[in-house]
Amino acid sequence: MSAPTSLRQTLRGLPPAAWALFAGTFINRFGSFVIPFLILYLIRQGYSATAAGTVVGAYGLGSLAASAVGGHLADRLGRRTAIALSMFSAAATLMLLSQARHLALITLLTGLAGLTAEMYRPASGALLADLVPPQQRVTVFALYRLAINAGFAFGPAAAGFLADRSFFWLFLGDALTSAVFGVVALVALPEGTRRRAAQERRGESVRAILADSAFLRFLAASVAIAFVYFQSNSTFALHVRQSGLSNAAYGALVSLNGLIIVFLELPLTSITQRLPPRPVIAAGMLLIGAGFGLTALAHTFPLLTLTVLIWTLGEIIGAPVSSAYVANIAPEHLRGRYQGTWGMTWGLAFILGPVLGTRLFSWSPAGFWMICAGVGAVAAALVLAGREKGSTN
Repeated sequence: MSAPTSLRQTLRGLPPAAWALFAGTFINRFGSFVIPFLILYLIRQGYSATAAGTVVGAYGLGSLAASAVGGHLADRLGRRTAIALSMFSAAATLMLLSQARHLALITLLTGLAGLTAEMYRPASGALLADLVPPQQRVTVFALYRLAINAGFAFGPAAAGFLADRSFFWLFLGDALTSAVFGVVALVALPEGTRRRAAQERRGESVRAILADSAFLRFLAASVAIAFVYFQSNSTFALHVRQSGLSNAAYGALVSLNGLIIVFLELPLTSITQRLPPRPVIAAGMLLIGAGFGLTALAHTFPLLTLTVLIWTLGEIIGAPVSSAYVANIAPEHLRGRYQGTWGMTWGLAFILGPVLGTRLFSWSPAGFWMICAGVGAVAAALVLAGREKGSTN
């Protein structure tokens, strides 16, 4: 493999399709208002924290299915079609969810929202791997995350103020920005690598993944750390409320995560892309666990800000390297399904995070945050365990 290129060289050499994907992603994530505020919305509707956590868990169930379906569609239909289908169906689902009032229907539509809104992710990751060579992928995935987090940095801050007035505007904005991303996909993105069913032996993708022991350990670690990370959308919101702070304060803290990523993640890739991937990923997971663990001691806005800084540092160290790691180890014709399988671990954690997290938090808030710190350490150990094929890392 050739040496990693500089940040300036990578930016100059990116194809227009990559910039179009970044732009569409930014627009979509700017309007991703609903999920960060869904627990608070449901509590305002009169549901308990436990019931609200279960509903948010349904989104994770949908996203779990989305990863499998999205990875398959990305490899079979092409990246562009998979992204457009995801976005247009998500827009329709969010508008239906805005009108639902019964818990069973809200839960069903939230699960459908998870399926439709997250189905684009494997196709986006696979498309980036199609467009750039391996030595540029850490930086390119950091740019992709920059687009996500730049949108997420500004969206929830505005959404926090809107939520104090009318939650309907959150659903409408989320739906409109999803539709815009769908149009961008149809107009500006290429089909990408595509393989028809006749070109592949039955069960080939499953056998390839099950034979990759390093990838399987990485998947287990991803479930663990994503469980911790997704507390930012559930129990962290409850902790902020119990600390006597407003919806706007919670929105500002979540936006801070995105702002830090916007300013620091891309420059840091000039360092992390030159290091062995697994130790970098493990270090990021340790910091995420430590940051959430320290939430047990934080009950003021400045101290909560400090915890966000710590777990965000872990995210910006490990996340781009993790994305490039999955893209680099995947066979070319299975990129969508490797991305989808990795995405399934996050979908599983999105189920476990709110459902189990809210119950453990109700039992003991301080004890729960200590559990998060331990889970982060276990995840790091899993990544470092064993040896990778053809690697000394």
